[in-house]
Amino acid sequence: MTLVAVLADPPRPGLVLDSLVDDGPLDATEAADLYEASLQDTLAAVDASGGETLVNHRGDDTLPDEHVTDTPAEAEVRALASSVLDFDADDVRFEVQVGSTFDARVGNTVTHLLREDPEVSSVLALDGTAPLFGRKDVDSTSMKLRRSDVVLGPSTDGAVWGAAFGEPVDFDDAYTTPAVETLAQRGVDAGVDVGFAPTYPRIDSVPGLRATVAQIRARQHADRVVPERTAAVLDDLALAVRETGDGPELVRE
Repeated sequence: MTLVAVLADPPRPGLVLDSLVDDGPLDATEAADLYEASLQDTLAAVDASGGETLVNHRGDDTLPDEHVTDTPAEAEVRALASSVLDFDADDVRFEVQVGSTFDARVGNTVTHLLREDPEVSSVLALDGTAPLFGRKDVDSTSMKLRRSDVVLGPSTDGAVWGAAFGEPVDFDDAYTTPAVETLAQRGVDAGVDVGFAPTYPRIDSVPGLRATVAQIRARQHADRVVPERTAAVLDDLALAVRETGDGPELVRE
């Protein structure tokens, strides 16, 4: 069984997608709304797949002090997930992340599950910032794990939208840029075969958001399936990609 660990932050302004505020067209509240929608679309895709869902959420002790509120992080993430997950289902789990860095949190989750849970044969870890990821990608990645003990989902900028493991690797600094190369090398160092899933842009950078907006707009024109919650937020923000004379840019229309 492949367990899909969705690493989730509480969608608080200034905590999530801050690069879109510093370098892009959004304010902190808009960025938080976009993150929440993308995470919900990711959870919905995982829930519709053949994998088991683990919502692997941040605890208050791992958040910067300025982003700790009277509402516990776990309660906020549970409320977000409740709109898309059937909590009566046996295949939905919630666990708090352990570790001071993203690499450590992923590594602790993956290693613990593979070594301690006899029902888990592989783990797909993703953080919900690539809303074009879909149900079929969980199932196809699970199939690839029959041949490769590490399967990477590349993003358009050298990052990864997700990484799946049938065996643990050395996770210390494993997501160092470019993460797709670093993780591939860790798989090779562990003596396992490395495979690859389709490429999807992430929304945690301006170029990645621009690519996501363009693909969602194209799918809307062609009347194809889109990540509905993310698309709704993009519509509310009136975001589009247009030529400005200096190349394609994100604009508000």
